[in-house]
Amino acid sequence: MMIRGKRTEAGPVASKLPRQPRQRGLRLGFPWVQIGIDAAVLVVLLGLGILGFHDTFAGGWRYLVAGFGGIVLGLGLALTSAYLRWNVWRTAGAAIIVYLVFGFALAAPVEAAAGFLPSLDSLLVLATGPITAWKDILTVAAPVGINGGMLVAPYLSGMITALVAGLLAWRVRMPYWTIIPVLVLTAVGIMFGTKDAPMALVRGMVLVMASVAWLAWRHHRMRVQGTQAESSAETGGTTTVSNPATARKMLWSRVGMGAAVLAVAGLLTTAASPLLLQGQDRKVLRDVVDPPIELFDYPSPLMKFRQYVKDQHEEVLFTVDGLPEGQRVRLAALDAYDGMVYTVNPQSGGNFSPVGDASKLTETSETEIPNRTSGTLDFTIEAYNGVWLPGGGKLNGAELQGPRADQLSQSLYYNDGNETALSTIPLQRGDSYSADVVYPVQVEPEDLEGQDFGEIVMPELAGVPQIVPEKAAELTGNQDQPFAIASGLASTLHESGAFSNGREGEVTSLSGHYAGRVTQLLDAEQWIGDDEQYAVAMSLMARSLDIPARVVMGFYPENYPEGGGPVQIKGKDVHAWVEVNFENIGWIALDPTPDKDNVPTPPQQEPQSTPKPQVLQPPPPPQEQADLPPDTAPEPQDAEQEDRSWWDQWGQLVMIVVYSLIPLIILLIPLIIIALLKGRRRKRRRAADTPAEQVSGGWSEVISLATDLGSEPQRSGTRREHAGQLAGTFPTAAAGTALLARRADQAVFGPGEPSEAQVADYWARVDENIAGMRDSVGGWARFRAKYSPRSLVLEARARGRRRRQAKRLQRRAARIRQAERRRGDRTAERQTRAARRGDGHPSVRTVDQQARKEQE
Repeated sequence: MMIRGKRTEAGPVASKLPRQPRQRGLRLGFPWVQIGIDAAVLVVLLGLGILGFHDTFAGGWRYLVAGFGGIVLGLGLALTSAYLRWNVWRTAGAAIIVYLVFGFALAAPVEAAAGFLPSLDSLLVLATGPITAWKDILTVAAPVGINGGMLVAPYLSGMITALVAGLLAWRVRMPYWTIIPVLVLTAVGIMFGTKDAPMALVRGMVLVMASVAWLAWRHHRMRVQGTQAESSAETGGTTTVSNPATARKMLWSRVGMGAAVLAVAGLLTTAASPLLLQGQDRKVLRDVVDPPIELFDYPSPLMKFRQYVKDQHEEVLFTVDGLPEGQRVRLAALDAYDGMVYTVNPQSGGNFSPVGDASKLTETSETEIPNRTSGTLDFTIEAYNGVWLPGGGKLNGAELQGPRADQLSQSLYYNDGNETALSTIPLQRGDSYSADVVYPVQVEPEDLEGQDFGEIVMPELAGVPQIVPEKAAELTGNQDQPFAIASGLASTLHESGAFSNGREGEVTSLSGHYAGRVTQLLDAEQWIGDDEQYAVAMSLMARSLDIPARVVMGFYPENYPEGGGPVQIKGKDVHAWVEVNFENIGWIALDPTPDKDNVPTPPQQEPQSTPKPQVLQPPPPPQEQADLPPDTAPEPQDAEQEDRSWWDQWGQLVMIVVYSLIPLIILLIPLIIIALLKGRRRKRRRAADTPAEQVSGGWSEVISLATDLGSEPQRSGTRREHAGQLAGTFPTAAAGTALLARRADQAVFGPGEPSEAQVADYWARVDENIAGMRDSVGGWARFRAKYSPRSLVLEARARGRRRRQAKRLQRRAARIRQAERRRGDRTAERQTRAARRGDGHPSVRTVDQQARKEQE
């Protein structure tokens, strides 16, 4: 007997038998050890995708339980479906039941009774979570917390991808499709994560190495199982195994080669990643999804500056406990100006993200940011009723207390770039919270010498008075050092200006910081104003010199209590200052406001003038309304109504989706190429040169489909023999296959050529027979056959063999012709020499004898 081309004592048989149809399900004999290995590898690969949610949930263990719990449930459901051979609808119904039963404890522990029992709120979360969780997890600032259905995202994504991966691993012959759901979960973790990818390099290396090793092992197992099944069929149930030592040697050789390839790939990836990722700004979906907040609805806190000074001068706004000496309470960082008000950039609403878990807003410590210290501030709200949340710097978290704690937590927004928190409902008396903050940068002036300004993108200013750049150039003079320029502006205003809040008994000082008030301040012989005017004037002058500057409004007391005890912040403690950004250091606070004891010099009394008799003056002529300058800022409602193009709104989201689909597109390219090649092959066969070749091409189409379905006929066989072999594999199409084989033989070997109608009828029967062959197998087998390159590869090999054989025949014929020419040349040469010697022409008999001798 011969197996795989090797001769045995039983004698020669066909070198390759037709494959038997593959049955789906595990009852055919997937070893349980192999199932366990597959499940363990899939848990690891899918778990790498779940880790993409790490920063989104601030590394809490709840998301790991939800994600890995969903993976385990999905794999268990896939194994059950494969073992019991469930159809799609039964599998989907079981998945919904499993999702609901285990979802109370895994995806809705906060809403569930006792953390795992069903309740109305938890049922509502599980019912709406698959639709709303994806939007909520993008529009809520990370960490998003675990309430409100946030855990549905890792739980559901892990469960669905694990279910699909398990079905592909245990119900599909080719295991390579299993990588698609793994890559999908990895992409979901990236898109719904944050800019800080956790362990990106390690996860990528483990994903690639584990996938390649597992797929290679599965491919080896499939080859071993196929060889054993084929040998068993040939020997009537007795499996013939080759030399075990040789098999083990080949296996270890493959393992060693694969390990070497993985090691080299890992080293190259480790070496190249820092170069490839250097300077890359990682984009995620939460960067382009606009949260539902409109900053036009929340006026600048700087507009209430004089209200605090005059109306609430001695009124306690709030109490803060734990404020270190020299630190300040911040309300908001203001970076936009429109000629009327300095405010938070209205176009930066996307930077204010809803807070999911207020206790964990960021994960920044003083060790991660140089020159900054951290601490905890306890606030108790008294007369303060604004929407801007008092804080002390970068807000790591806030423990909300009081009767409105839940309401405030759901209305809280935070901008990490401006270190500003906003509540959509105003604070009121009785609210309290404890803030974990990282205080602003504090460095010595000498540490700033030689430092450049930071490269910060600032919003464009509008309505800036013309005097601002002129006065900025005048005050800075010939200074060329960045810190000297910024500190020079602050010190000049601080030393040369006079302070006045405009309160009773003080020199008149108008409120506000609109363009006219800033012009009045800088154009006066004596500068008079308070924090509001001086901070805005310095910030505008700095921005005119391309210095990244912003105005910060907040509070700090005149005297700090010893030991950092409670401090009552009153209206008189309101202040505004300027922050300038320096490279590698951060935002540095500068105070341009003069000291409060630096009061204006009263004007000298002028002699009293003698009044003149009043004369009735004619009315002034009517004046035309002055045209506004082109750079006058639009009203807020006009700016809000400016239409943005579709690409401005959705362009970045489209690009992120396209980038995320690139790996999938790369995987689909080979399938598209295979489909195009098969379509071209069919067209070429149908449009052959002769009708007989067209009929033969139709039969070849049947053989190609059988090959792709895994039942390739023997190469050395007639069409009727091939039809007999296919009849056993595809019994439902046996009659049509036999008829097509007979008609193809008749068209090729019979007298005459078939007509066009006969060719068309033959191809119609070919299509019917192909449809019958496809219907005899499952859906996965049909899909696999449609994109299988097996028939294309075998036909390419056959064409290569035919070309090589034709070339050998051509070379042999060329050698024969060349030999004949040489023999003819030698005979003619002998005749010429004989004639020259005078021997005369030899007789025909002599020539024939000589020719026979030459041939011998």
